[in-house]
Amino acid sequence: MQLPDTDYLIAPDPKAARLTRAVSGTDHTGAEVSVSVVEERPLTIFLNRQEIVTAMTIGDYPEYLALGFLRNQGMLGDDEEITGVDYDEELEVVVVRTASQTTYEEKVQKKTRTSGCAVGTVFGDMMEGLDQVDLPKGELRTSWLYALAHRINTTPSLYLEAGAIHGTVLCQQDRPLVYMEDVGRHNAVDKIAGWMLSEGVSGSDKMLYTTGRLTSEMVIKTALMGIPVLASRSGFTAWGVEIARQVGLTCIGRMRGKRFVCLSGEERLVRDMDPESVPEEGRKSGRKGAQ
Repeated sequence: MQLPDTDYLIAPDPKAARLTRAVSGTDHTGAEVSVSVVEERPLTIFLNRQEIVTAMTIGDYPEYLALGFLRNQGMLGDDEEITGVDYDEELEVVVVRTASQTTYEEKVQKKTRTSGCAVGTVFGDMMEGLDQVDLPKGELRTSWLYALAHRINTTPSLYLEAGAIHGTVLCQQDRPLVYMEDVGRHNAVDKIAGWMLSEGVSGSDKMLYTTGRLTSEMVIKTALMGIPVLASRSGFTAWGVEIARQVGLTCIGRMRGKRFVCLSGEERLVRDMDPESVPEEGRKSGRKGAQ
């Protein structure tokens, strides 16, 4: 069994129980095969006595997922006192409790479906918080980008083991810190947000790396987490770029080998490494595409 990368604070464990199962089938030649496929299970999130949402998830780090989801939906403020986070594995329910009374019945009714895998959900007034976002300027060295891309793309993960999943990594300069995976990239981001909230970690000097598309939802969540840089191997949506420019978020996509494209926040980039010194990705190197 291959253990998670010890340099990470949290890293994927592709051999962990309950995350995948072996399924028998046949290949293109008719030969019998057994493949590892990702599990999906529902997780219902409560805020005090109010049921908020049921998400489809792989089932790891449910407490972080619940905290991060509520934080990114604006249901947990910076000054909110959290008195408890209780997970019932049998019922597949997480209850987040706060010192003050919360009522979000009207907000829960104003849902917007997103383009996220596994049918992401945001609430209609989520973008209201963007007006108050003030992302730090700072710098982003291209040497950090190249080092992170190589490190993350070669880290053992469910993404490499079974496909059909997305990964999101919280990074600081050239070091990946927390690597979360889920069937929807929005869930992976929420797990990181929950970890940050639980550990009291600031996003001001961090970068978020994702294997998925740079959509409006990804940009909004990154900005609300106070993280000034969002990067991906995948591409952009027009609305995602528009919002990134609005809030001053550096948005980098199509990161493959020495190549990348920056469509927002170019002023943070410090090109301190010659791209010609970065090896091209071979067809068999790096990650499989999320399926």
